[in-house]
Amino acid sequence: MLADRITNEDTDTEVPIEGVYPDETVAEIQYTISGYGADFDVEGLVRRLDRGDIEIPEFQRTFVWNRKRASRFVESLLMGLPVPGIFLYRDKGSQTLRVIDGQQRLMSLQAYYSGRFPESHQEFKLAGLKSRFEGLAYADLSGQDRRRLNDSIIHASIIQQESPDDDGTSQFALFERLNTTSTPLSPQEIRAAIYGGQFNEFLVELNKCAEWRALVGKPNRRKRDQELILRFIALYFSFDEYQPPMKSFLNDFMHDNKDMEIYHELEVRSVFQETVSVILDKLGEQAFRPSRALNAAVQDSLMIGIARRLEKGPITADITKRYKSLMLNSEFGNLIYSQTSHLENVRRRIQLATEAFSGAE
Repeated sequence: MLADRITNEDTDTEVPIEGVYPDETVAEIQYTISGYGADFDVEGLVRRLDRGDIEIPEFQRTFVWNRKRASRFVESLLMGLPVPGIFLYRDKGSQTLRVIDGQQRLMSLQAYYSGRFPESHQEFKLAGLKSRFEGLAYADLSGQDRRRLNDSIIHASIIQQESPDDDGTSQFALFERLNTTSTPLSPQEIRAAIYGGQFNEFLVELNKCAEWRALVGKPNRRKRDQELILRFIALYFSFDEYQPPMKSFLNDFMHDNKDMEIYHELEVRSVFQETVSVILDKLGEQAFRPSRALNAAVQDSLMIGIARRLEKGPITADITKRYKSLMLNSEFGNLIYSQTSHLENVRRRIQLATEAFSGAE
């Protein structure tokens, strides 16, 4: 069953990945959310962005609007026309406002005030308009027009999670439901936004591992390869705590380990790198692909089975026959294609993979 796809960055060829979230139900969580509306003047919004009081998550910082679209948005404000509001999440600890919806509008304003587009650093003069504002940079505006823009109001809806005790889970639900980007965000992109920190940076680093890249292919722009690493780490270190759905389990693990205070970086790195090195050396680049598709259930089971065996010392013998026997096991075959995130299925397939390699010399 095809559940998701990894797309190579440099080609139009899609490499399928099976068993990510194939048959999960949404966890029923009751939230208590406090919220209010606030009207910000444009100059105040830009200042808050520059200071970092309003934070645009890392994965959303790519400026995708073209010059004409950004110019028309600024022109609307200069003409006194209403514009869509923005949606912000207030972090209960730092009190930082995190942008859930409206990042392109805010980045357009910040760029216009600075005079340069982000990334390209091209000069930002209004273009593609049929008004007197055509060709004007912020510095070129008359005093009257500059004040009109500065004082223009953008409405913000601001929310804060009160319960469950600010574990941030509502942020994930809000990003999934309310973000209006043209391409829906992947779960790992949302996690990177909400739980950004030392552990997220660590996943980015591990994702560059040469052996890992040989096994999974080219880097995925939607962070699905990083999610596969998270999946292995979470199941390996917190196997007894696993409860479906898988998406929520990974959310909780990333939240709890945001600053890597539970598991030491050196320990996690050692387990990951040794495991992928053995798999690549002993089983080759197709190890996670029982068919053409990269199968997430095969990937996590195989990695955990090998990692558990490596706890006893290096593997020196050929393990190809053990691998083939596991792949031909009809019970294992059912568990990697059907209901792959169900509690008993996860436990059983990992048990089978662990048994398959436990006696390897």
